[in-house]
Amino acid sequence: MSFDVDWVDAFTDKAFGGNGCAVVHDGAGLDDATCMEFVRETSLVECTFTGPSDVADIRVRYFLASRQIPFAGHPTVATVAALRHRGLISHGPLTLETGAGIVPVEMSGTSVRMTQIAPTFGARPDAALVAAVGGLSADDIIHPPRVTSTGLPFTITVLKDRATLERAQFNLGAFQTYLEALGVHGTDVMEPFWCTLEGATDQGDTFARLLMAPPSPAEDPFTGSATGAMAAYLWSEGLIESPNFVAEQGHGLGRPGQAKVEVLGPRDAIAGVVVEGRAHVLMSGTLYL
Repeated sequence: MSFDVDWVDAFTDKAFGGNGCAVVHDGAGLDDATCMEFVRETSLVECTFTGPSDVADIRVRYFLASRQIPFAGHPTVATVAALRHRGLISHGPLTLETGAGIVPVEMSGTSVRMTQIAPTFGARPDAALVAAVGGLSADDIIHPPRVTSTGLPFTITVLKDRATLERAQFNLGAFQTYLEALGVHGTDVMEPFWCTLEGATDQGDTFARLLMAPPSPAEDPFTGSATGAMAAYLWSEGLIESPNFVAEQGHGLGRPGQAKVEVLGPRDAIAGVVVEGRAHVLMSGTLYL
């Protein structure tokens, strides 16, 4: 078997920026083990596998090296950019069938604009427990963390300043304790998404990091799904004055990424989150299995 593959850098308009994703066209029918092996082969955080859909324009399956996940942000941007690069879609709106539901997508130039589903808000884990996952203390957190999802759950954690964000280091033992306290087992990990209310550059309004457990890479350059969850959390908790802002991530890795974000609806009735980012198709080839 052979499949067309595109390697796309998402949330950037330049090569080697943002977050990379390999898109395997017409690969949605592959078995889970093969998909995960492919992710491990690329050393990327996530890869996508597309196919036909009975309920949307295109079906997209999202995989980490360890499991399938229902949705992910930067792979969505990468997938749409790859489909457009190959002339498989027009520049009009389209819908994607994902494990988290139907995701509407619009395209404009090199930008992809996706509307993530309405958020769900979960547990408020103890701040000291969350802080320990990043080798930090509870005093470094300025607002109670909360599990939030717009398709994939993260514990959104706002730190007091950029210096604190930059010194965060993943502690696997503390992470296991944190998961046990949340009652999370198996592969359903739920990493803290560390953020600050200041940008990495003058253009940004927030700056964030996602530190990850093995077998994934140690840090994700840009996390679109977590950015959507963060936006919903910040707006619902009254931590931002405007529902429109610019999110930044990846600068400390030398892979700067940026997204325009818009939270839809009032603070107490959020209907969805729009996350918009650019993409650069870095290389294309053929996968032989």
